[in-house]
Parts: sequence; C-alpha cells; structure tokens
Amino acid sequence: MKKILLIQGHPDKESYCQALANAYRTGALNAGAEIEVLNIYDLEFNPNLEYGYRKRTNLEPDLIAAQKKILWAEHIVVVHPLWWGGVPALLKGFFDRILLPGFAFEKIENSLWWKKLLKGRTARIICTMDQPAWFYRIFNGGPGYKALKRMTFEFCGISPVGITSIGPVRLSKESFRARELEKVRKLGEKMK
Repeated sequence: MKKILLIQGHPDKESYCQALANAYRTGALNAGAEIEVLNIYDLEFNPNLEYGYRKRTNLEPDLIAAQKKILWAEHIVVVHPLWWGGVPALLKGFFDRILLPGFAFEKIENSLWWKKLLKGRTARIICTMDQPAWFYRIFNGGPGYKALKRMTFEFCGISPVGITSIGPVRLSKESFRARELEKVRKLGEKMK
C-alpha cells in the first residue's frame, strides 16, 4: 500500500485545484493507497521565513504535523495554480518554513554541496494555468516547474518528479474541465 501526501496549494477551497485534488484522492483511495491531505488554506502559520537560516523560527503545530506527514509519505502530490509564473505565495511560504536545514537538507561543512535528506520519495506536480502548457514551457521556460521540481523537491532528494499541466483553464468549457478531472483521477489510481 503506497503512502501518499496530497498537498492542495490553492488558498481558495472552492477552486478548480480543490476539485482536482479531490479527483486524485478518489483515484488513489480506489487503488488502495493510504492518503493524507494537507489543504494549504486550513493551516495556521506565518509564511514568512523571517530570519532566513540565520536564526531559527519555531514551527507552528500545523507545520510540525506537515513535516511528520512528509516523513511518512512515499509519494508527494502538490496541486496548485500557476500565479505569476510560480506557486501562490502561501504555498511558497509553506515550503520556505518546513523544508529547513536538518529536515530537508544539510549543508556539508567547507563545501558547496549538501546532503539530500528526503531521498526515497517521489512526487507529482499538478499545475493549472491560463495558457497552454506548451506555451508556458517553450516560450516562458517553465520557471514554476523548475523552481518546484528542481530547486525544491530534487534539491531535497525527492525524485523522480512528474508534472501534469492543465491549461488554459480560464475560459475553458465544462467538458475540458471534466476531462482533466478524469485524467487526474486516473493518475491517482496509478498512484503516480
């Protein structure tokens, strides 16, 4: 039985991202996965990494619980909208606050390299956008993909990381949204 942590990163509980997260969860549960869900809008925490790494800020209870769920998980799925080329501020602050030295990575003394402390986990990013995915990737260089996949997950040792892009969502028809929900449900069934 695969242990999956599903992080819904849209701050609006009535968003299409919430519907996608629900579809993934349904598929994964139908396939027999053990699943934990973190809805970013339910968590109480300060998203500002106030002192960087110079001084430690105590983690709020919701962030301590989130770290435990990350350690428990074998596969992490993040559903989020693309805003200004990247993740919403609240989701970015969530990662800033929990993926800390000693938990997600460890600097090696007198070296530019680091230890990746979250190895052994895989991930999937499910991202909605208001442009075609090919346009975002080819013409804009996919900065949000690179930031979350390479500079966040892979930096901490989480690999491989799959990406599912859904767009354009704005002005899309109900038939398009329903088709994408079904695709995401099937991803959940495959536990990918």
